[in-house]
Amino acid sequence: MKQCTVFNTRRETPTRGAMDSCGRCMKVSLVAINVVTFLSGLLAVAIGLWIWTSRSFSSTLMSNNMYIASVVVVVAMGAAIMLLSFLGCCGAAKEVKCMLLTYYILVFIIFVAMLVGGILLFVFREKVISTLDREMHASMPNYGVKHEYTRAWDDTQSHLQCCGVKSHNDWNGNVPESCCKEVYPGKRLDCRYSPNPTTMYMDGCLNKTIDLLREDAVYVGAVAIIVALVMVLALIFSCGLFVKIE
Repeated sequence: MKQCTVFNTRRETPTRGAMDSCGRCMKVSLVAINVVTFLSGLLAVAIGLWIWTSRSFSSTLMSNNMYIASVVVVVAMGAAIMLLSFLGCCGAAKEVKCMLLTYYILVFIIFVAMLVGGILLFVFREKVISTLDREMHASMPNYGVKHEYTRAWDDTQSHLQCCGVKSHNDWNGNVPESCCKEVYPGKRLDCRYSPNPTTMYMDGCLNKTIDLLREDAVYVGAVAIIVALVMVLALIFSCGLFVKIE
């Protein structure tokens, strides 16, 4: 009779970490979400580095450095999300409530930071654009005097195929060679003594730089929306799995 009681007691003891089918589904879903989160973070880092390398030629002309700061934030947030996805996978796979709680808190903090950053970027976007005219005009006297400004203007005018801030007249007759149209790499037409549409870039660099910034903002905004949606799912599944773990 005593042996039978012990046997029944052992059978009634629940297995540690056991959960129902709903909990197992949440576990698998959270692991899958974190794989997607890792890829989203990787995409954010890739977009940030691409903007940094392919658009850096114009950053010197923006003295407020908000352009560089925004790119750094994108890369840093992407790297943080990639690292966080490992914590979420480990917490889900091992069913450790402490790791899941830490993961939930960190995801929530990053989500709020992205939300606030997106709002601030939207609010101050037009302010940056409105000050760009003044900043570009202020940098023109440094052409030929400071190497970084000379290179920035030459690279900007060559890449964007433009001249001056609003037109070549902004150079007051001292038109840089980078305003002349390029026939082939290293060879340009002579446009400094007879400016005309056949030999010189006639469009100003201000509007083209603004278009470039807006294009970058579209890429960053698209990535931010994708990452935010994935993080909302991660918050939901991590909270559900936390409740389901015994």
